[in-house]
Amino acid sequence: MKRRQFLNAATALAAGGSLAAIPAQAQTLTDQATPAGAGDDDPPPAESTAFGFEEVASLAAERATRVYEQPVSEQVGSFADLNYDQYRAIRFRRDRDPLAGNPLFGMDLLPPGSIFYEPVNISVVRDGVPYPIRFDPSMLEFDPSQFPDGVDIQTVGDMGWSGFRMRTILNRPGVMDEFLVFQGATYFRAVARGTIYGLSARGLAIKTGSPDGEEFPLFTDFWIQEPADGSEWVRIYALLDSKSVAGAYQFDINPGAVSMVRTRVALFPRVDLQNTGLAPLTSMFWFSPASRREVDDYRPAVHDSDGVQMHTGAGQALWRTLGAHKTLQMSSFVDNNPRGFGLIQRNRDFADYEDPEALYHLRPSAWIQPEDNWGEGEVRLVEIPVENEFNDNIVTCWVPKEPLARDRRHDFRYRLSFAPLPANDLPLAKVVQARTGQSINSQAARSIIVDFDLSLFSDALPESRVTTSAGNIVHAYLKPLPQQGVLRLALEFEPGDATLADLQALLTSPDGVAQSETWLARWTA
Repeated sequence: MKRRQFLNAATALAAGGSLAAIPAQAQTLTDQATPAGAGDDDPPPAESTAFGFEEVASLAAERATRVYEQPVSEQVGSFADLNYDQYRAIRFRRDRDPLAGNPLFGMDLLPPGSIFYEPVNISVVRDGVPYPIRFDPSMLEFDPSQFPDGVDIQTVGDMGWSGFRMRTILNRPGVMDEFLVFQGATYFRAVARGTIYGLSARGLAIKTGSPDGEEFPLFTDFWIQEPADGSEWVRIYALLDSKSVAGAYQFDINPGAVSMVRTRVALFPRVDLQNTGLAPLTSMFWFSPASRREVDDYRPAVHDSDGVQMHTGAGQALWRTLGAHKTLQMSSFVDNNPRGFGLIQRNRDFADYEDPEALYHLRPSAWIQPEDNWGEGEVRLVEIPVENEFNDNIVTCWVPKEPLARDRRHDFRYRLSFAPLPANDLPLAKVVQARTGQSINSQAARSIIVDFDLSLFSDALPESRVTTSAGNIVHAYLKPLPQQGVLRLALEFEPGDATLADLQALLTSPDGVAQSETWLARWTA
């Protein structure tokens, strides 16, 4: 089974229909929640309820005092040993939508089976009261072409749901498109208008790329607050648990041309958390004109993201081109109170990919913007070798300089936006594309092309500053290409005996003021 095909299919099941009742079991708690930030684009404040973020935080704090227990569901009956096609053939019945009657939002519950074996508890919060939704196979439809002998729904027990997806009227009037899915560990994906699923976000990354092995926290419980009539926001609470930490999450989500996920986090470490990534993003990069490594493929590029974009606390704009490497690579970009970072799919024309099935030109970008001070730390990038397009191999996140101390509460807030490209970019020339290849002048050199947007240089050309951490840069020059709308920086890189080099280039005015974002790339032998 090809993982990427599976994920794309598993999150694109049938739309349409409506609505059902919520089970009657309820639990009443006490609300101390506060609004999720300040600004004109805030989600509307929740109605006074008996359940909110602080109740989830209390559950997380209590759970952190206990030894972690991995939740496991034994998949039995018709749900045991489901293959790819069988899992796709199970669909949630739209007439059982737990958000019955809401004009803007709907929800599908996702079955267990196949690679999704960790049960999650899902509740809907109505009038301040959480109503658990027990696993019920009668809420599912089973395609008879994959289940010719029928399905025994009487003996499967309460295996738990594996996740859920949210729907709204996003692209076409009257059609409830899915725009968000939570399923598996702490992974979730969202789309904006006119985009399709691509990269994923996660709740927390622990020891990603570490030789000790990565720890994967789980979202074990979700509470979806029933949106008020007319509200364009939906609020979701989640409880995270793992061997090292428990945590409470609040997601305020507004789908649209930019799908905004305003995130509030309270972490309660069981140990001093080191090498821990906040606001992690996960994507796929196989090859591009900047990094191809002998790939025999008719397509010019295959990736969900082609670069990491960063706005530093000091006001610098950075663009790190992703690369295909034969060994695992970790890059650190030290910063203090970052303004934003994200994984970006900058090339957005069909001709950049020539793939009418995967439609990589429609994959969204994701941008993280802290809403409070995150202090000293680094944006970390992990690039894992791959040989195909079916495995996510790119991770970026914020890693605090100081460990998150055990037996303390650690709070963070940030905005996560899914859109074709980030909004509110700095007024600097951006990298349009990068290309590399064997130099025609020397077998010991690589030719590198970096194209910047030409529109900001109508009066005079800037100067270029190109450096490398190893090897030599030769023959660097700028050439405007007005018909293509780019200012081309061409150079040759001689690695010599180096096995790794970090290159960077910046366009400046004659007095040294930055006129472009800084292009960064890693070369490996």
